[in-house]
Amino acid sequence: MNGTSMNCESYRQAIAEDPSESFGGGALHAESCASCRAARDELQALDRRIAAALNIPVPALELPELPEPEVAASVSTLPQRRRMSTPTWFGMAAGIALAAYFGLQALAPDVPPLSLADQVVAHLDHEAGSRVISNDPVSERTLNSVVSKEVVQMSPGIGLITYARSCEINGRIIPHLVIQGERGPVTLLLLPDEPIDGPIPLTGRSINGVILPLGEGSIAIIGVSDERIDDVSHRVIDSVKWST
Repeated sequence: MNGTSMNCESYRQAIAEDPSESFGGGALHAESCASCRAARDELQALDRRIAAALNIPVPALELPELPEPEVAASVSTLPQRRRMSTPTWFGMAAGIALAAYFGLQALAPDVPPLSLADQVVAHLDHEAGSRVISNDPVSERTLNSVVSKEVVQMSPGIGLITYARSCEINGRIIPHLVIQGERGPVTLLLLPDEPIDGPIPLTGRSINGVILPLGEGSIAIIGVSDERIDDVSHRVIDSVKWST
C-alpha cells in the first residue's frame, strides 16, 4: 500500500477510467509512487492530445423549418433492421474488392488482368447468398429470362435448379445457376464464350470446384468442400449444349 489508501493495481484501474485523477486517494498515492505517477502523466498527455484532435470548429447546422404533421396516423414506424449475416458481409467485401480492382485496372492498364478462375471465385463470394439448400425450383419464367435457348440448351437431367440470375464474368453477361448436390448447393456458371484448354481446379473458402471445357466455351461447377464434383460434372456436361 506504500502508506496510502490505494495500491498500484487499484490506482492504475482508477486512473484509466478517470485520467483527471479526481477519485479519492489518487493524488496521495501518485506522490509516493513514481511508476504510477509516470503512468498518470502519460494518460493525461494522451487525453489532451485526443481532446485537441477532436477540437475542430464546426459551423452551426441550420435546418429548414419542417411542416407540422397533419395527423399522427401519417407517421409510420420502420421495421427493425436485421443484422447482416456473415455471408452477406463476405459478399459485400468481395464485391467492393472486385470493383476496386477493375477501377485500378482502368486507371493503370499495366495491372495484370484477373484470371478466369480468380474472377469465378471472386464472383462466387460476391453472390454468397445464392448458395442455399432448397427444394423450391426457380420459376420457368425466371429461368427462361436467364438461360436463352438461342445460346444454350439444357435437359432436365441437369437437376433441380433453385437459383437463376444473369451475371457478369470477364465483361460478358452469363447465366448463373444453382442446382442441389448431394452435400449442398452447387453453383453453375455457363460460359459459352470462354474457351479453355483443359480443366481448371477452383479452390476458395469452403468450396470445391472446377472449370471444364465444353465445345467453344466452358462451365464452372462449384460445390461445398465435400461435394463429389466429378459426379455432378458428368451430369452437367451431359445436360448442357451450346446452341451456336
